[in-house]
Amino acid sequence: MLSFGIKDIIDIFSVAILLYYIYRLMKESSSANIFGGIIVFIVVWIFVSQIFEMRLLGSILDKVVNVGSLTLIILFQEEIRHFFSTIGSRPSTHFLTRIFKSKKDKGDNVHREDIMPIVMACMNMSKQKVGALIIIERYVGLSEYIATGDMINANITQRLIENIFFKNSPLHDGAMIISHQRIKAAGCILPISHDTDIPKSLGLRHRAALGISQKSDCLAVVVSEETGGISIAEKGSFRLRMSAEELESALSKEWIKE
Repeated sequence: MLSFGIKDIIDIFSVAILLYYIYRLMKESSSANIFGGIIVFIVVWIFVSQIFEMRLLGSILDKVVNVGSLTLIILFQEEIRHFFSTIGSRPSTHFLTRIFKSKKDKGDNVHREDIMPIVMACMNMSKQKVGALIIIERYVGLSEYIATGDMINANITQRLIENIFFKNSPLHDGAMIISHQRIKAAGCILPISHDTDIPKSLGLRHRAALGISQKSDCLAVVVSEETGGISIAEKGSFRLRMSAEELESALSKEWIKE
């Protein structure tokens, strides 16, 4: 006789949470249809192999399932990477990431003096309708994206930011990446989000900002070239049409370490 206890309830509840989280992750990366197809296949496999016990078809599906795990890893490598990156960037796991940081990294502290040049530069560029995309690295490293641009490794200054994004500058179309309170690189290439929920009024800079925010825990500040509006992308969502005070407050809250 089968017994059903509290351990089984916890087991079912854990699986439900895992499936829901995987679905949300797939939805963010526009892979929800593939995830739905996989669920349908698993249900069919269970019915064929376990319930109806169809030997020939069941054996074929068993072989597909045996090699399917490797196929899924190849197919969803970006989503799997984002899954573990999201777990590692949660506040509850930050104490683990700090263990593996160098002493130099542990000594990094963000101050208001690091934020104000960004805020003032964004406000000036907003008034002049100069497009800009500034990525601020947090716990998840962005070295692979830094390598796609031109290395700068300079202090954060308002004049340097505005010069980089000046319309005639060769670096103005790419992204600037700030890491450890220094402008590491400019003209960087970022992944583009293909989320269908993005308003059509938002251009490639916004799609790039959303794309990088879906793959890491960074802050992506965007100045629209068309409207001059200032936005922040974080964790796959936007805060649009921000004032100078709102931008400073957001950067102070999300970037400055206690």
